[in-house]
Amino acid sequence: MAKKTDIRGTRKQRIIGTVAGWGLRIVGSTLRIKVTDNSGLSGDYPKPVLWAFWHNTVFVMPYVRLKFFRHRKVVVLTSASKDGAVLESAVNVCDIGAVRGSSSRRAVAALIALRKAIQDDGLDVCITPDGPRGPKYTLQPGIIKMAEATGAPLVPIRVEYKNSWRLKTWDAFRIPVPFSRVDVILETPVEIAQGSSDEMFEEQRIAVEKCMQQGLDDLS
Repeated sequence: MAKKTDIRGTRKQRIIGTVAGWGLRIVGSTLRIKVTDNSGLSGDYPKPVLWAFWHNTVFVMPYVRLKFFRHRKVVVLTSASKDGAVLESAVNVCDIGAVRGSSSRRAVAALIALRKAIQDDGLDVCITPDGPRGPKYTLQPGIIKMAEATGAPLVPIRVEYKNSWRLKTWDAFRIPVPFSRVDVILETPVEIAQGSSDEMFEEQRIAVEKCMQQGLDDLS
């Protein structure tokens, strides 16, 4: 019989995640972060939203939320893998909750939990639409479906590191160099019409993808 996976992660994974979370908070506190908010989230935006940013910019976003958007209650979608367990503990350090699941594992349970978070609890949800395995900078349709199903506007977010280390991972994960500058641009929320035709759905997906790809120097 196959060994049952503990979705909460092991003690070791939780410790690693907590240490990583404090590490990103420490690094984040040194960064010169400039936020350009075209979304209204820094004010009194009245609805829960979907935060969309690329997988390789995850490092800085928990600190950005903690420093600039503390008034927004947020959960993040993480994978059901051991990496997801580590990420869950890391974002908890920045007062962000987590829903475990992905397109490949626990998808139905994750979808139900996310809809509850948005519609019943009024929480924002962070999603990396090219995760957990890519292709890099390709917006998968799941986030568009979520916006359509819940009525939550989708906020495309671009993160531009002026100086960073790039890891040898599928997404070239980036870690900003301490004391460097980071620009975070939140674009205008996108409302996804319910009952869209296949053609309109794809047009909306491509439009959001292109918005998020602006300024990238490693698209190829």
